[in-house]
Amino acid sequence: MQPETVLTGGRVVDGTGGPARRADLVLRDGRVSHIAPPGRARSTGETVDVGGLVVAPGFIDMHAHSDLAILADPAHEAKTLQGVTLEVLGQDGLGYAPVTDGTVDEIRTQIAGWNGTPDLDHAWRGVGEYLDRVDRGAAVNAACLVPHGNVRMAVVGGQDRPPTEAETARMRAMIAEGMADGAHGLSTGLTYTPGMYATDDEIVDLLAPVRAGGGYYCPHHRNYGTRVVESYQECLDVARRAHVPLHLAHCHVNFPINRGRAPEVLDAIDEATVRYGLDVTLDSYPYQAGATYLGAPLPSWAQAGGTAATLERLRDGPTRARILHEIEVEGTDGNHGVPMDWSAIVVTGVADPSLSWAVGSAVADLAKSRGEEPGRVYADLLVADELRSGCLLQVGNEENIRTIMRHSSHTAGSDGILVGDRPHPRGWGTFPRYLGHYVRELEVLTLEECVRHLTSRPARRLGLTDRGAVHLGAIADLVVFDPDTVAAGATYEEPRRAPVGIEHVLVAGEFTVRDGRRTDRLPGRSVRSGASVHRANL
Repeated sequence: MQPETVLTGGRVVDGTGGPARRADLVLRDGRVSHIAPPGRARSTGETVDVGGLVVAPGFIDMHAHSDLAILADPAHEAKTLQGVTLEVLGQDGLGYAPVTDGTVDEIRTQIAGWNGTPDLDHAWRGVGEYLDRVDRGAAVNAACLVPHGNVRMAVVGGQDRPPTEAETARMRAMIAEGMADGAHGLSTGLTYTPGMYATDDEIVDLLAPVRAGGGYYCPHHRNYGTRVVESYQECLDVARRAHVPLHLAHCHVNFPINRGRAPEVLDAIDEATVRYGLDVTLDSYPYQAGATYLGAPLPSWAQAGGTAATLERLRDGPTRARILHEIEVEGTDGNHGVPMDWSAIVVTGVADPSLSWAVGSAVADLAKSRGEEPGRVYADLLVADELRSGCLLQVGNEENIRTIMRHSSHTAGSDGILVGDRPHPRGWGTFPRYLGHYVRELEVLTLEECVRHLTSRPARRLGLTDRGAVHLGAIADLVVFDPDTVAAGATYEEPRRAPVGIEHVLVAGEFTVRDGRRTDRLPGRSVRSGASVHRANL
């Protein structure tokens, strides 16, 4: 039994989009037990004065890459200090569950640029075992998706070929097991190997257990460049054919060639919603740069067979020349069909400390300083760091970002990569940047509407009825912030700076952040599909 806590004097923005109201909240046993007029709450517990501040539901990060950080870093300040109380993991078709004895090392290597290689035993294999690890205690709550690339790698391997009927059945069985273990749906990474080798028909087949389990489909789609509108339409078509809800991951319309085209994507979403009754949501982060691992722009054929095969091709002179010609002249499927602008790709982190000279610089600048061609510097760096480096991609459009965040299906996803010497600031700044820059400074959204995007709308996508809004009986995942000062501290130059204006964060009624500082509490648990009750309260 937790002692009661009263948050008094605050302005409650409840997550529904309704107007703010002054009220006192009484928290008991991890839930909101009473909502009283200001100054009228009575309790024998602690009273915390939050006068002049906003009390809102805890923020839900719909697209996170904290799969290992949530286990390895108890403080997890990158997300807790932002007011995040729930993250959705297993994104972009690549994650850490399910894995097999034969795939765990390959996957760890492939996405080291996203998650690093912290000292963990990696003893789990299935989704349920991974979530059991979260249930030992974490800084935030965690939900997860089944990553399609993991399943395909386990059954088909890393080759570019269609699965047999027997292999498709095995993949469906793995996904069904993940759904039964508590996953909320299926993610795909259709510009990453091995997911990029799957046809739309394959994905439709594999969504059958997701439909049966009441989950949703979350694609990183095939092309954010030359075929951006067509690729979003393909996702809509897959979800319609599979009869599942759709959540579009990091829904951005990137590259200079697509400036001003966000309305075309949103029109396609609206048409699918009206014509077919398709249930669609999307997430975005409020920055122009993207981030991924440095080898992602390689053509798919060059990545077939996994890390060792890719490195062998990059070491072979004629094969390397072919790869670089496709990257620089033709535009590869790994770079969305757009020929590479070497000034737009910035190295954010390396696994080998001897390569730290590359961190923080664009490939074009590295090439100039070394008197070499950019393609050679890029390929040499990939080989030297064994494909474990991370990068920023400066390819976004501010007009498109603002247009997308206004849409009625919009939620927030940091897509936060937390490793590397100079990672993307979105990992530390997404949520306060929405509130400070786009609400207070630019007035793109009202405060109440923005909080709705960060809370109740993602909770609805996850099927959660006791999170995402402040109401009687709701789990007390809350954030208390100053609307006049809240802002992201993180920048591209200093990406790990803490935000300002986030005063308190509570998970299940326990302070994970108090007076702007991280506490030692670890009340976070898994949030499994069909079981939104906080496991610690069962």
